[in-house]
Amino acid sequence: MNPQVIIAGAGPTGLTLAIDLARRGVAVRIVDRAAEFFAGSRGDGLQPRTLEVFDDLGVLDAVLAQGAPQAPLLVHLDGEFVMERRMSAWREPSADVPHPNPWVLAQADTERVLRERLAEFGVRVESGTALADFSADADGVTVTLEHDGVTEQVRAGYLVGADGGRSTVRKALGIAFEGVTDESIRLLLGDVCADTLDHSVGYWFADSDSPMDGIALMPLPGGRKFQFATGLDADSGTGLEVLQEHVTRRSRRDDIVLSDLSWSTVWRPNVRLAQRYRSGRVFLAGDAAHVHPPTGGQGLNTGVQDAYNLGWKLAAALRDPGAATDALLDSYETERRAVAVRVLGLSSELLDKTVKGDPDAMDREGTHQLDISYRDAQDNSPAARPGDRAPDAPLIDANGKTVRLFDLFRGPHATLLVFGRDTTGDPARSPVTDLRTVRLVGTETALVEGEFSDAEGHARRAYGAADGTWMIVRPDGYLGAVATVTAR
Repeated sequence: MNPQVIIAGAGPTGLTLAIDLARRGVAVRIVDRAAEFFAGSRGDGLQPRTLEVFDDLGVLDAVLAQGAPQAPLLVHLDGEFVMERRMSAWREPSADVPHPNPWVLAQADTERVLRERLAEFGVRVESGTALADFSADADGVTVTLEHDGVTEQVRAGYLVGADGGRSTVRKALGIAFEGVTDESIRLLLGDVCADTLDHSVGYWFADSDSPMDGIALMPLPGGRKFQFATGLDADSGTGLEVLQEHVTRRSRRDDIVLSDLSWSTVWRPNVRLAQRYRSGRVFLAGDAAHVHPPTGGQGLNTGVQDAYNLGWKLAAALRDPGAATDALLDSYETERRAVAVRVLGLSSELLDKTVKGDPDAMDREGTHQLDISYRDAQDNSPAARPGDRAPDAPLIDANGKTVRLFDLFRGPHATLLVFGRDTTGDPARSPVTDLRTVRLVGTETALVEGEFSDAEGHARRAYGAADGTWMIVRPDGYLGAVATVTAR
């Protein structure tokens, strides 16, 4: 049987999309040119909004178990300890934000967790399989794959290029990748052991006359390795001896011996945005659509949310093709490209601060992506509006057990959220056919099936709602419609 969707690229973006489609019953193939899975830390910062996505996809427990909170950074100047810093303030979970803090997990480990989840749906990554060519028409896409010296032609309904900054799919479409590559800036990155150092904290080693021009060693969960990072003035090798020379010179210590270098690279700022995200039945997502500086930890997270936005829309279009769902597919570019513009600006600003030696460059407040919204820019209402993230809230079910709204949202369905008992909603505006009703009531009488008590009012406050309001929560956890409900 031919797949309904082919995904080129098995990084976090492609894997997220494959999981989201597979759980909706969509036949999917995911291919990757590389013969072996990526083994480095690279995008190791997972933002709170990404943790919410992972909760819905069923991988959050594994991510939390295998990862760790951001470690404090011990700043050393001229070899002397001077202060402890955190990139962002620690926040306690709240009723509407259950995961308020970034989480650290090496990208290779995140990808492994996602591959394991995808395998539960009977789908495996086809490694060493290159997308060689494709042609699209009004009814689908014909894709040519190459693997083990064999050429295969496959027909699918849609093709998604999640194949990185050098995307074959984007280049074949002729879509401009607008932006800049700054050859004057280089960053040396690597994963390495430094057994002398306490692995529960991070380290910053620099000279007092240039405190922002130093070396970071941040602990990676699941072992003894640190992610090494330093700026470069010129081209550099990436071997262990190069990293060792930087550490010895900046730390002014000869007891920090590096070992077991498993991954290293020289990164150059490549800040670019695809002019379009869609060309008929072909889409771009993740680094194929936007590439970011590593400052702020935005790239991987933005790609994951591209996939989360696109998955349910592709499934809706496959289930019910027509003008309405085609317009829904158009909204993917409208919504996600605007987010990429904002996020690229944020990460570029942090990069500029880093280059200029601004101490604020280490601050990561405002990077958690919980405030991303697709609402109309002219709508300044303080209440929840279409396009806003749907907040969480604790509720009581008919059996007296505590449940959370996120528990009720979890899964491939959309949710009709109705506030009050003596009202009824009209979900006709939703393009999603699998719509489950959750009715939120107070404490007035015994609950019946489908009703939940918002006795403490957390949901009403988070949504700015009152009895007589209904809202559709999209499958990706954003509000799709808000209206006043007519009395029965």
